[in-house]
Amino acid sequence: MGVSLQGNKMAVACFDEIRFFSANEGIHDVINQNHGGEYDKAFLQRATYFTGNLDVHDIEFGEGLLWGVNTIMSCIGVYDINYSFRPKWKPNFISKIIPEDHCHLNGMAMENKLPKYATALSQTDFKHGWRKNKMHSGVLMSVPESLILLEGLSMPHSPRLHDGQLYFLESGKGLLHSYDPQTKNTEVVYAFNAFIRGMDIIGNVAVIGKSKIRETNKDFNDLNIRSNSLNAGVILFDLVNRAIIGEINYSSTVEEIYDVKIMKDVRNPAVLTDEFQLNHDIISLPGNKFWKKEDKKMDGS
Repeated sequence: MGVSLQGNKMAVACFDEIRFFSANEGIHDVINQNHGGEYDKAFLQRATYFTGNLDVHDIEFGEGLLWGVNTIMSCIGVYDINYSFRPKWKPNFISKIIPEDHCHLNGMAMENKLPKYATALSQTDFKHGWRKNKMHSGVLMSVPESLILLEGLSMPHSPRLHDGQLYFLESGKGLLHSYDPQTKNTEVVYAFNAFIRGMDIIGNVAVIGKSKIRETNKDFNDLNIRSNSLNAGVILFDLVNRAIIGEINYSSTVEEIYDVKIMKDVRNPAVLTDEFQLNHDIISLPGNKFWKKEDKKMDGS
């Protein structure tokens, strides 16, 4: 689900855990030597934080903390080794924090290392209440005030602050919106006519994910964009000229994309989870030192 990048750190939200990765200089060379690749950066898994099934969506590194949207609990929190998570904020219309997914809180935009905006599919306060009218009940909210800035949205996702503007996706209609926090004005930037979800912005380019709507997915039966959402992919969109400038489509290997993050100044990264034996064999130390067990020597010293 959610992915967060901060310098050489990366966190990935999974079904019932969050995996933490780090990238150290020189590690990609070890991988290239052992696998004949041409990687220019390598993230190795360093820790796994077991959350239980919180249905974690957006996550972002804050000041010394990882913040996350715990969708099943209808709140935003931080992750503490003593608990599944530590609640920090819930919308005012949510009466209590219980695992019933009352409003399908999903998106979070950060400002000054703290949550500033959030999206949800409804303002309901009962179990799975968001499902009844999800095509017309979505909201954009401020944090921590819980002010409803926009309502009547169709499945809003992925709020992102960029150059003083808040961009977000209205997934149920395939639209990219901009919202001006100063003037309170909002406008449709572009109609993609597909199920879009997940966004990151670099310069004037928004990188937006899109997903295939499966025939078996009953939650999406009533979406008008269903017939155009036949494959997953990544769209490169020029925010200035308001035009698609590139697109990658997956024909078979990927069906759904929730989040998208840009790794700056990297062309071909490697990500090694703890399922890779090489991740177990490499020991890295400060000062760009590493040890590969079968090499029987210290490199980079």
